[in-house]
Amino acid sequence: MEFIRRHMEQLAPLSDEDWAFFSARLVRSEVPKKTILLDVGQTENYLSFAERGVIRFYIPGEENDLTFAFVFEGNFISAYDSFLTRRPSVYRTETLSHTILWKLHYNDLQDIYAGTQIGNTIGRLAGEDLFLKKSLRELSLLTQSAEQRYRSLFTEQPQLIRQIPLKYIASYIGVAPQSLSRIRRRIS
Repeated sequence: MEFIRRHMEQLAPLSDEDWAFFSARLVRSEVPKKTILLDVGQTENYLSFAERGVIRFYIPGEENDLTFAFVFEGNFISAYDSFLTRRPSVYRTETLSHTILWKLHYNDLQDIYAGTQIGNTIGRLAGEDLFLKKSLRELSLLTQSAEQRYRSLFTEQPQLIRQIPLKYIASYIGVAPQSLSRIRRRIS
């Protein structure tokens, strides 16, 4: 669990007392590959930290799914809009590999906000980080070609990108799998 503390301390320093209060509420969960963490219509109850694994966010479709995000190990994972609003999700989250999560229930997070000096600061900074990542993703969809989006994804997580099936990568960058094959051949 110390890696979670180090990650959080990149945002703000934690006292031993605050860390003890926070870490006592974390629950470790091992999840097999291809497990739906949250389905359409369910409300997200957890903010989790991925110790290991890759998670895909997508809107299921009759013919094709629309993948819009991946979360890799060392990052927070949540259907955050559902988590915050307490409303059902309109998308799914699914593990693409064996995954280890450290889960924090919504009610426990509220206790952390109320019971620690640093809780609100870390919550705000983590929320800002999620907002910035979402904004960068939206800007990439508006300003970059599919090839540029593929190159960015490949350079950001080169060791992990090999774990993601090409059909999901194609969906993520907004092209058919055949078009991704052409992009890959062109940049090889």
